Amino acid sequence: MDPSNTIEEFKRCKRDPVYFISNYIKVTHPVRGLVNFELYPFQKRIVNELTEHRFNILRKFRQAGCTTIAASFALWKAIFSKYQTIPIISKGDQESTEVLERIKLMYDELPDIMKPGIEEDNKHTLKLVNGSTIRCRASGKQSGRSLAGSLLVVDEAAFIENIDTIWAAVYPVISTGGAAFILSTVNGIGNWFHDMYSGAINNENSFNAIDIKWQEHPEYKKQEGYEDLYKFMMSLDTPLDVEKWEETTKSNISPRKWLQEYECDFLGTGDTYVDGEILNYVKSQVSEEFYIKYNNRMRVWKDPNPSYEYVLAADVSLGRGRDYSAFQILNMYNGEQVAEFYSNRTPINEFAQIIATEANLYNTAAVISERNTIGNNLIDWLFTALEYENIWIDEKGNKGYQVTHMNREVLLADLEESIRTSTIRINSERTVEELFTFIISENGKAEAEKGYNDDLVISLALAVYGYNNILEKTPIEHIRGTSINRPLSPIRTTKYTVKTYGPGGISEEDLKWLMK
Repeated sequence: MDPSNTIEEFKRCKRDPVYFISNYIKVTHPVRGLVNFELYPFQKRIVNELTEHRFNILRKFRQAGCTTIAASFALWKAIFSKYQTIPIISKGDQESTEVLERIKLMYDELPDIMKPGIEEDNKHTLKLVNGSTIRCRASGKQSGRSLAGSLLVVDEAAFIENIDTIWAAVYPVISTGGAAFILSTVNGIGNWFHDMYSGAINNENSFNAIDIKWQEHPEYKKQEGYEDLYKFMMSLDTPLDVEKWEETTKSNISPRKWLQEYECDFLGTGDTYVDGEILNYVKSQVSEEFYIKYNNRMRVWKDPNPSYEYVLAADVSLGRGRDYSAFQILNMYNGEQVAEFYSNRTPINEFAQIIATEANLYNTAAVISERNTIGNNLIDWLFTALEYENIWIDEKGNKGYQVTHMNREVLLADLEESIRTSTIRINSERTVEELFTFIISENGKAEAEKGYNDDLVISLALAVYGYNNILEKTPIEHIRGTSINRPLSPIRTTKYTVKTYGPGGISEEDLKWLMK
């Protein structure tokens, strides 16, 4: 470094952590050895977010260099600001000492002008002459107050069992002026990290959510501006083929691991009932183009079209703040979800009125409701009080659908097949989110993850059941897929016997003559 420029260089590094890290921090690369930590664009974005916001929470993918970013940012803060206390919490003692070893290596490789001098150096602490201290600790039963400081860093927070207790203790101390950087790969749902990250996304807490994608990593996906890096990697004894990285990685790990480690999906503790990779695709196809009705309880993607028939399927609750009442409306022509209702504050009589109104609006849609327990009350309101007649009738002449242990498995299997084969199209993101928490539990039962609901899933399963059965009994050919840009599916085999319900019970009519 030119002595005439050392003061200006020092000031620039103090002002700009991205510049300091990219030009002066060295790290060990598993292939290239000791190298400059030249930040990629997504890594620069992380550092800039840390300087702009006090509380940051980062959902990371594997091997994104985020722990190294946290370590180098902590060192930058300790060097260029006096009397800083920076606790870094890791899930275990080995991880905590490894982080501090990285920081010590970074410090040792700095030019002398950047080194304030070391006052204390041990397995868990690095204290500088300027009064700043970095303490690396394993998570455990420790007082949160002892962890408070200028910047709290928590690495792999989703894997720290007592992080909620630590945060509750440390927050009152750092809230008056300190900062926090929480980072982790995902570890399922229902834990502190999942709750805090979701809250940040929904603006429900003070954290700034930082989201990165593996596609942003130039060593994983070829991008413009990194041609020299690709040439270097291909020149190695064991070259890394960037073009085939995704394919190779997916072939070596399970789909669930891929979704969790690289796609950063918050998956349930059990395997999702519908394959996670399929759900990830379905989620990418959802639509935000909807309008709301009934005080935000109903979402509508497509208004009724007089040329189409529809099925409305309902799952009912008491409407007292616990389980949700829900219904789904599917277009019988192409299987597209056109509307969805979801509420845990709607009484049965009001729910029935909304169903009757919407079913009439959607060309007198076929209504199918489970008739277990209070489902009978809903059906009675619809048929007797509101005089809605196009209600599903089973082979025994009973209105509604009686869900049993055996046929529930069939319902769900048909739902899974319809999603996997794109027989239906789901427009609702919240329906997809519920499918992500609908799992196969340890006892082998398909059910909602603990603390989550399955009302949208069950109502969708009933809608698929009605969709499949009505199409089998209609004399009209239904071709799926044309209106939602999917290849045409084979025309369903139709049956020409139609059952109708009237005062005298069930009657059957042979409609083969229509096809002549």
